[in-house]
Amino acid sequence: MAQKALQKNSDPVEEMGPVGGIGDPITVSTDALRKMRTLMAEEGLGEVYLRIWVGGGGCAGFQYGFCFEGTTEPGDRVIDKDGVRVVIDPLSLPYLMGVDIDYRDDLKGARFVVKNPNARSTCGCGNSFSA
Repeated sequence: MAQKALQKNSDPVEEMGPVGGIGDPITVSTDALRKMRTLMAEEGLGEVYLRIWVGGGGCAGFQYGFCFEGTTEPGDRVIDKDGVRVVIDPLSLPYLMGVDIDYRDDLKGARFVVKNPNARSTCGCGNSFSA
């Protein structure tokens, strides 16, 4: 059962528990969590949420977005990932169910990589997908 948490403006948000019979809806690698914490420290960010969303755009129709925010919105799902609070809006959640988020620093550059089992196809750069 979902727990209630209070955001800064005192509206309740849902702490993410099992969704639709599925346990944790996303997986975040140790490398990705480490990089998220490093970015928060470098930016001098205190208690913030990492928002992950899906929006229209990119080569294949949808693209991923990441940003840090101080508050949540009504209907957001908050998922605690080893101390990093990830927020997903209700429209993005179905597209993000089952994703694996990793961080890589290789010949292609430093970046977050999203493996999405819901994607029918992805673009060559891996930043967008179709569903």
